[in-house]
Amino acid sequence: MSDWKNICKDKDSRPKEQKYKNWKELTPIPISFPDNAMQTGNWRSFRPVLDKEKCTKCGICWLYCPEGTIKQGEDGYYVIDLTYCKGCGICAHECPVGAMEMVTEEEAQESDVE
Repeated sequence: MSDWKNICKDKDSRPKEQKYKNWKELTPIPISFPDNAMQTGNWRSFRPVLDKEKCTKCGICWLYCPEGTIKQGEDGYYVIDLTYCKGCGICAHECPVGAMEMVTEEEAQESDVE
């Protein structure tokens, strides 16, 4: 067992260099967040909008979403949970057919009203 796997009481007693043979040697770190900690609230600037006419249901957006906010709906199209979406745009960038577009929150809210 490496020195790093020993639990250190403070950061000064940790080894300066951490050596691992592979990811399986990494020490698990338990993290707990309150239920609403990962919600975007009103600070997101952009949001993804899916054009179902262009979408081929390939799932690339789902695969690349770093927050796991994209789920496949019953109709096979992917749905974004805007409660947790950070608006990073990775889904739109990775979409091979350009079916996902990033729009500003203001544009999205204006089109929701109309």
